Amino acid sequence: LERSDHSELSEFFKKTYGPTGAFNAKPFEGGRSWAGARPERRAIGYDSRGIASHMGLLRRFIKVGETDLAVAELGLYGVRPDLERMGIGHSVSALFPTLQELGVPFAFGTVRHAMRSHVERYARTGMLSVLTGVSVRSTVPDFHPYMPPTRTEDLLVLVIPIGRTISEWPSGTLIERNGPEL
Repeated sequence: LERSDHSELSEFFKKTYGPTGAFNAKPFEGGRSWAGARPERRAIGYDSRGIASHMGLLRRFIKVGETDLAVAELGLYGVRPDLERMGIGHSVSALFPTLQELGVPFAFGTVRHAMRSHVERYARTGMLSVLTGVSVRSTVPDFHPYMPPTRTEDLLVLVIPIGRTISEWPSGTLIERNGPEL
């Protein structure tokens, strides 16, 4: 991406995440187009008004319980507010060939519990599973000497089987990211 692309994405994320709280838009100040870990790949939807949607992905290892696991983490999901409820979220399935190409057994992501009804609609299609009762520990993206270097959150965990079946997802009540959330 060019600098202008990052600037446009930064504005998109500020407008998309800002209504959920000013703190949620803060990471995107100054033309930055990522909040924690920087995505390896992005799917960006455009229309005549500019960026319509975005999904980032990053290959990484996570630890589920006692099992190290390679995954493609999905994050930085957003749909422009005027396009919400139009089914654009279903375009995540367009990433499936890319996820297969990466050779990972699963795609993994997290969302806040407030998004439960939204993500459960996708789970009904069989494309993903929503796991509850799992804590996720992540590195804090910006170092501050007065803050702990990690945080543990109670989140909904989304799992998309790519090279394996959902029954092969390891059991565990703690997932440790190898770095900050995407």
